[in-house]
Amino acid sequence: MGASEEEYRLDFFREKGFYRKTCSVCGRPFWTLDPDATICQDSPCTKYFFDRIPVRRPLSVSESRGEFLRFFEERGHRVIEPRPVVARWREDLYLTIASIVVFQPHVTSGIVPPPANPLVISQPSIRLEDIDSVGVTLGRHLTLFEMGGHHAFNSEREWIYWKDETVAYAFEFFTKTIGVPEGFLAFKESWWAGGGNAGPCFEVAAGGLEVATLVFMQYRVLNGGRLESIPLKIVDTGYGIERIAWFTQKTPTAFHAIYGSLVDRFRERVGLERPPRGYFEGLLHEAGSIDPDRPETIDAFVREISRISGEPEDRVRGVFDAETKLYSLLDHTKTLTFMLADGVVPSNQGEGYLARLVARRSLRNLVLLDSQTPLSELTAMQVDYWGRDFPHLKEHESYIIEVVELEERRFEELLKANLPRAIAMVRGDGSTETLKRVYTELGVPPELVAREARRQGIEVSVSRHFYSMIAREGSARPLAIPEEPEWLRGLPTTILVFHENPYARSTKARVLAVRGNIVVLDRTVAYPTGGGQACDAAWILDGSGRRLYVKQVEMIGSKVLHHLEESEAPALKVGDEVEVVIDWPRRYRLMRHHTATHIVLGALRAVLGFHVWQAGAEKTEEKARLDFTHHKPISREELERIEELANRIVLEDRPVKTRLVDRNEAEKRYGFSIYQGGAPLQPVLRIVEIEGHDVQACFGTHVAGTGDVGGIKVVSVSKIQDGVYRIEYVAGTEVSSYAAHLERKLDEIAEWVGGSREEVEKRVGSLVEEVRELRSTLSRYRSLVKKELLARILEGAEPLEGLRLYVYEDPIGDERLSTEALREAVERDKALVIARLAVQGGDTLVELSVGEEAARRASASTIVGELSRVLGGRGGGKPTHAYLRLGGPVSIERVREALRSLLTGSRE
Repeated sequence: MGASEEEYRLDFFREKGFYRKTCSVCGRPFWTLDPDATICQDSPCTKYFFDRIPVRRPLSVSESRGEFLRFFEERGHRVIEPRPVVARWREDLYLTIASIVVFQPHVTSGIVPPPANPLVISQPSIRLEDIDSVGVTLGRHLTLFEMGGHHAFNSEREWIYWKDETVAYAFEFFTKTIGVPEGFLAFKESWWAGGGNAGPCFEVAAGGLEVATLVFMQYRVLNGGRLESIPLKIVDTGYGIERIAWFTQKTPTAFHAIYGSLVDRFRERVGLERPPRGYFEGLLHEAGSIDPDRPETIDAFVREISRISGEPEDRVRGVFDAETKLYSLLDHTKTLTFMLADGVVPSNQGEGYLARLVARRSLRNLVLLDSQTPLSELTAMQVDYWGRDFPHLKEHESYIIEVVELEERRFEELLKANLPRAIAMVRGDGSTETLKRVYTELGVPPELVAREARRQGIEVSVSRHFYSMIAREGSARPLAIPEEPEWLRGLPTTILVFHENPYARSTKARVLAVRGNIVVLDRTVAYPTGGGQACDAAWILDGSGRRLYVKQVEMIGSKVLHHLEESEAPALKVGDEVEVVIDWPRRYRLMRHHTATHIVLGALRAVLGFHVWQAGAEKTEEKARLDFTHHKPISREELERIEELANRIVLEDRPVKTRLVDRNEAEKRYGFSIYQGGAPLQPVLRIVEIEGHDVQACFGTHVAGTGDVGGIKVVSVSKIQDGVYRIEYVAGTEVSSYAAHLERKLDEIAEWVGGSREEVEKRVGSLVEEVRELRSTLSRYRSLVKKELLARILEGAEPLEGLRLYVYEDPIGDERLSTEALREAVERDKALVIARLAVQGGDTLVELSVGEEAARRASASTIVGELSRVLGGRGGGKPTHAYLRLGGPVSIERVREALRSLLTGSRE
């Protein structure tokens, strides 16, 4: 796949006198004003030498951004505010990975007009697929970077500009604004493909550093790789804002240009020594030759820096490894800060999973650097450093720090709890697949597993692409859009009466199509399943008075499909005049619950914070539930405030306004929280607004005012997975039904405890006090029994060839008490072997505890294995503690004799 040579032969190049050359290293064509050029100016074809190229002045990241935006604004482009790094307007993508993502797929597909044309934006973007290369290439790879994009959307009706103007802009910007001498700038011919689109492009490079990419999106990629021209021709450019800062400052690494004084502040807080004198002198020239996928390039880099600095290679390698981790920390903490500032909640799915990946890789680096510095402190430094350019970081600083502190605590806890389990998993199988399971199931970074395994004499090799692999798999977001079948395509759009008037109970309609038991009408009052709201129960009444039950209503594309009972489908014909009637009481309950969901979500965000985001919802006639992102348990006080606020909104009877709004206007006016329930791919959005409380793009049916909801009662709140909670509630008449349910439960409890409903609280209080006293008494008795059992074991164990054996029957069956006694006994006497027999459901359970000294001769798991061969049954366990379950009763003498025989003959 690629473009013909003619795609790249521009009038601009001809008029300026450019030469078309072929790079002697990579073999790619490029355009230059230097008649003697033989190399394309890009790495790795040449080492970095941009430090020797003069510029007008050094630029910080902020200044680079300002110069870029100003240049294009002065040339007729409207400046567009950057969007969040979380792509809330996309159903198929978690993170904003480029400036063009801001306009995909709604603008690039021609469905929605662009917010301006032409436009310019500097968009913070996150790409995690190369996360393992961050730091290693000294700044060529970043997880978060700003992509400066100037975009033009060309159509037959409105042609803005194309290739010549785009290349001319780049040439002028770099030569006039930045000050690069004309002969150093090269435009390398290339090809871009992504997201189902493709087109020719130029990679703009100077001094070994690629500083911009100019893409001309003009094709759709079909099955088999065939190209089809698209009606909208799009200028899609990407200028590296951080790379421009590096190019102009000419610092040893890009991190020094991006972070300035923050590099040394991080170094000091992490406790990392400055590299030896001379280490930085050769970095800039040699960094471009590093290919993380080719270890030999890193070896060559180390040798060259050793030669330049005069330091031994082993020391240079050690410094390089430490510096790589430092730069990675700088990059990752910035990325994490931006993700949290845009409301991400770390979790085990979606963007939360990716945020946790970045956080844990950062925490891993701190562990490997033997640093005790809290990650939250480093994150706070990022907020302070970038807060002026991005005020929302400061606005959400308390949430950012709180979440990072929580992630730190969780990381420490999981290392303590799961590192031993991780070692057990890799023992005998240190494959990448096993390490992936260790990370995804236990949360332990593979490098920490490898380090601990090495201490235990187990060799584990960690793939250099491990985190990139995890990021790629975690970034996949399948989007299932049902295709409109052929038989539907010629039919007109269904008129949605339930949107025109949600209180309408019936409508006249005409049959447009009948296929099997599916009927399509020109208009309908029946709501189709969608947005978490169940479909209406409905009937279709034909001219003869027949009442046909609609068992399901769904929407595909712009058509509503009514599924009838199988036997009733043939009753209708195309052209029939019918009436659609819905089960109104059911619909009204659904409307109440859907509006209640908007009210509850607004209350959750008001009480818990801006980061609350809908993760799922369901509205039925009986109740509703809302799944939402949150980072910690919800307190009783918070829950009371949520319910109180929700019911205050109901009591105020605020109007529920529904209107159609141009997509660009809706996003500008309300922000991206309108996409709580999903991002419809439409030029005009149906906006549902509860004034001053909640605004969403929503397809569902709603009551006219919040007062019609009647009331809201929270039924339960639970954590359904890490970072996601579920709240269930009832509204309207269902509140009364729920109260009646609670009353019945209260009556049952009153009957159990003895007394009337009014006396329950007093009676239960007395019972609770009695239970406390009984538990205290029971604890004392258990302590005495355990003490007695321990004494019997230690005094009654029989000597057995250097070991001591004690076998007994447990008449009480208190497993917890016995296990505690057994473990304490083997801690006191390391040569002890104890077997406890207990009857469980007609079977005999043998619990075995073995002291450390005895375990060296015969582990508990080995003894259980041998016992199962002699006595039958199944079991297993650890070296010092194991179980065996035997079918039916087994005498204590038989178990004792079997153990004697095994212990006198067993050797591991």
